[in-house]
Parts: sequence; structure tokens; C-alpha cells
Amino acid sequence: QVQLVESGGGLVQAGGSLRLSCAASGRTVSSYALAWFRQPPGKEREFVAVIARGGFSTSIADSVMGRFTISKDAKNTVYLQMNSLKPEDTAVYYCAAGSMPAHVVAFYEYWGLGTQVTVSS
Repeated sequence: QVQLVESGGGLVQAGGSLRLSCAASGRTVSSYALAWFRQPPGKEREFVAVIARGGFSTSIADSVMGRFTISKDAKNTVYLQMNSLKPEDTAVYYCAAGSMPAHVVAFYEYWGLGTQVTVSS
């Protein structure tokens, strides 16, 4: 059982930065890879980044590579640092936990409710 609560979303101008947080808790949380997905308006949910359960490896989507980074701390809070934001980054951002650090929605068992990120031009 894993509980995920996102925070840190908001409105930012293009070129700005935001840091999203996901508080992950539960007795089995350390067994899961933790990922960020996003869903732009009118589009399917898409992979952004994932960190493996041991924290030793990360993977990032090509669309945000060089601008976004994923990390987590010892309390299993996962972060998404977003720099050089673009209007096309506007989406609801979701934290997810899954048994494998996959890049597709179907592999994730637990989801937060999401946090809105809006980037103005």
C-alpha cells in the first residue's frame, strides 16, 4: 500500500522554474520505483521521469531532458525540478509508484491526485 501526495504546482512564466514534490508513504513504499507523468489538456498521460527503487538510476523523457531532473530523499519524497519551462509543459503532473521503472502508465499501481502546472508565454 502506497500513498502519494503531490505539491508545488502553480503558474509560472516561460523560462521560469518550479520544483514539484511527491510525499510517498506506506509500509511497502521502498519497494517501488517512483515516477512523474503529466497530462496536457486534451492529451494522453505521458511519461516524464522515473527513479528506480534503490535510487541508483533515473530515466527522463527526451522532451524534458536537460531541463528537468528527478530525485528522492531518504524519506521517499520524490522531486521533479523543472527549469526553463515552456508553455508546452503545461499539464497536470502526477506522481506514480510501480514495481518496475517503466515509461508507460500501465506499469504503475499507485497514483497521486496530481498538481497543476501552468506555464504562460
